[in-house]
Amino acid sequence: MKKYLFGVYALWKCEIIRFWRQPSRVMGALGTPFIFWIFIGSGFGNSFRLHTSAAEKATNYLYYFFPGTVFMILLFTAIFSTFSLIQDRQEGFLQSVLVAPIPRSVIVFGKVLGGATLALSQCVIFLALAPTIGISMTVPMFFSCTVVLFVNAFALTAIGFVFAWKINSMQGFHAIMNLCLMPMWFLSGALFPQNGAPEWMRVVMKLNPLTYGLAWLKHDLGLAGGLEVLPSAQLSMIVTLLFGFTFFLLSTWLTCQRQNQNIR
Repeated sequence: MKKYLFGVYALWKCEIIRFWRQPSRVMGALGTPFIFWIFIGSGFGNSFRLHTSAAEKATNYLYYFFPGTVFMILLFTAIFSTFSLIQDRQEGFLQSVLVAPIPRSVIVFGKVLGGATLALSQCVIFLALAPTIGISMTVPMFFSCTVVLFVNAFALTAIGFVFAWKINSMQGFHAIMNLCLMPMWFLSGALFPQNGAPEWMRVVMKLNPLTYGLAWLKHDLGLAGGLEVLPSAQLSMIVTLLFGFTFFLLSTWLTCQRQNQNIR
């Protein structure tokens, strides 16, 4: 167990140090969603109204778009933190880790935990802006939202690990991630509620696992209710936990497959 925990800690620490030594990644992870939130939110502000029973008032689009922006930061930071897996493979560091006398799950857990921690640290900074748009944030609510964000970050980083493990090109990884994950974010309820979407789109949104992760966050922020129909908090929590656990197991299985191929 001591060897397992040390291996996880070493890989986790490597991810944290690498991220903070690249200021451009920090600026990109925070700057892009912030610009989206300000310009898109302000642009739709006068034409979008959503009555929320929690606030008992009509609010502008900045209010509605806030959880979606937090999720965008989570998505960008968590997914693209797994770029390091491709970089490690190209530089030979991954090969050194693969021959170390540790279980393959250590590699997955260390990498995924590092990416989730980075995503959470970025989101917490933005989450502190909630009171500026009328979302009351208590200390228990803040910690509850932190837990929700960490579970979602873990699940998203595990997805990135699966793709990064199979893709050797950074350009290809970036293209695939944008092709798959941006539509998932668009159809999670981040930009518009399910109620006004066409029937076929509502079906896709209900099948989208990110819908439940975002709904869980909205429940914890007290934004559920009004004209927007969300999945229950219990259902959202269960789906998100199963989503993350499934991709963590898939990531571990893929690393073991690599080990079996090396043995043969």
